[in-house]
Amino acid sequence: MNKLKQTPMETTRNYKKLITILSIAIPAAVVFLFGIKLDLKLPVFLPPIYATVNGITSLLLILALIFVKNGKIRAHELTIKLSLLCSALFLIMYVLYHMTSDSTSYGGEGAIKYVYYTVLISHIILSVAVIPVVLTTFVKGINREIESHKKLAKLAFPLWLYVAITGVVVYVMIQPYY
Repeated sequence: MNKLKQTPMETTRNYKKLITILSIAIPAAVVFLFGIKLDLKLPVFLPPIYATVNGITSLLLILALIFVKNGKIRAHELTIKLSLLCSALFLIMYVLYHMTSDSTSYGGEGAIKYVYYTVLISHIILSVAVIPVVLTTFVKGINREIESHKKLAKLAFPLWLYVAITGVVVYVMIQPYY
């Protein structure tokens, strides 16, 4: 039986439904799981670990940009895949931590408190908004829709990098209050 080969545009359309589902399901699952408290103490202290994973994501994203600017497409693709993996690992650890631990309140006062909450709120909002942008950019890249991939990457890269870096900043700022 002959299968018709799909064009990259058709393949991307097939991913749109999955990207939409994931873009809704991931934040919804996080909110839902935050409401569940497990009577379990994890053997490791997760916040410095998942903050480090966010830092690694940041470095990988910068490395991916350097690779693509130097025409090293395979290395670029690998570092983006590793960045996605790190982001997924971060999310799993972050949710696990909040399911097994009480939330820590920020104890800073004065102007620094406003800085903290500005960074935290922008981090949270953009961490949700970046999901469909990153996934769509990734699909366009693996489908070799180079022009639309490049155009979308100009938005995805700074958003994703901001989310990864501010994840580390939020940890550093709240760490004294654990």
